[in-house]
Amino acid sequence: MLALIRIFSITLALVVICIFACVFSLFQPFSRNRVFYTSKYLGKVAKLLGLEVEVRIPESVKNLGPVVYVANHQSGLDMFTISSAVQPNTVTVGKKSLKWIPFFGQMYWLTGNILIDRVNTNKAMGTIAQTVKKIKDKGLSVWLFPEGTRSNGRGLLRFKTGAFRTAAEAGVAIVPICSSNLHNAIKWNRWNNGKVIIELLPPIYFTDETKDNVRAVTNEVHALMSDKIEQLSIETGTSLNINVSTKQETI
Repeated sequence: MLALIRIFSITLALVVICIFACVFSLFQPFSRNRVFYTSKYLGKVAKLLGLEVEVRIPESVKNLGPVVYVANHQSGLDMFTISSAVQPNTVTVGKKSLKWIPFFGQMYWLTGNILIDRVNTNKAMGTIAQTVKKIKDKGLSVWLFPEGTRSNGRGLLRFKTGAFRTAAEAGVAIVPICSSNLHNAIKWNRWNNGKVIIELLPPIYFTDETKDNVRAVTNEVHALMSDKIEQLSIETGTSLNINVSTKQETI
């Protein structure tokens, strides 16, 4: 019974938040902080999942200018957990097909997020240029999931390089965002599903040398995030104790 009540409540909350965000955005569509405010309300839904969310932000990240955030992507429930870590003046990058999802897709588009075509490599490369332009011209930070897909309990998947190329070309830092494991941690019929910890790591800056070896920086950040995610998962008691490297195409 609790599971049914919980699913209904979460669905209703999501629809209501999306509708209000759409209506609010119609007065000033694509405004720079629509994603930030909407994410704060989405983050409150975690309580309906029986989750406590703790966000840790180091001083080196506070009041930082435009950056590229890279986060691990576990499942569709990320919108209710890791969304609490979204910072002001930030937009996310998601696949173009998201806009066809009722309520959520329209909210995602109107709040100013960037939609990309992952099927077409040429368009994907063009999106990097478009994203770089937004960072430079509008002073926006951009949030990406470099795994390119949801891990669903497979550990931190191999990173694509698009987010890192974007940061290198825009001349901004990379800020990793690590969320403790949630795979199999949520029981729908259990009142208390524990805690998820989301930690932002200190910014990583490109140098003249590292700009020419984006893949090396990508791998370095992957290792850094993998270690931190494991530490946070041990702290929350949700460690997977696995090390997965899945081959994926890069752009």
